[in-house]
Amino acid sequence: MDKKSSNPRSAALDPTSQGGEGGDQGIRHDLLDGWMLVAEGFHATHQAIVSEVAGLFDLGQGPAEVLLRLLTAGKHRMPMTHLAREAGMSSGGLTKLADRLCGAGLTRRVACEEDRRVTYLELTDQGEETAEAIARVATQSLRERVLDTIGPEGFGALADTMRKLRDANEDSGK
Repeated sequence: MDKKSSNPRSAALDPTSQGGEGGDQGIRHDLLDGWMLVAEGFHATHQAIVSEVAGLFDLGQGPAEVLLRLLTAGKHRMPMTHLAREAGMSSGGLTKLADRLCGAGLTRRVACEEDRRVTYLELTDQGEETAEAIARVATQSLRERVLDTIGPEGFGALADTMRKLRDANEDSGK
């Protein structure tokens, strides 16, 4: 979908309508266009924020996201399998990323005392400082790119909607 062109279907988006041919069993261009706009809006905003963070901290999207997730987690640690799922990574991909983060002194692996099958990835003091610096940049970027555009109420509604979609669909890909 060309971001620069004006799509008449997008301008008149009504995802609750039954659509033309075939009723709700037919192709719904307005529904498809609306969903593609959601994806494009998220992708463009996410990439802008990731690029800003990457430029300032010399970190890619994966490491920055993992550090932010650990910063907001209880005790600044998460089980690695849970972290991989939340970050949309494979277990092997997270293992390689964890190796790099541990090697850089930003995280450490910690065995679970109750269940030896579980390994946590935990921020070190240096990792916490780095994650807090990333969080400050990301927060400012979110203010400028999201809150200034859709306002706090719009952002709250968007977050609630995305939470509902995540919860309704998180198990369907397994």
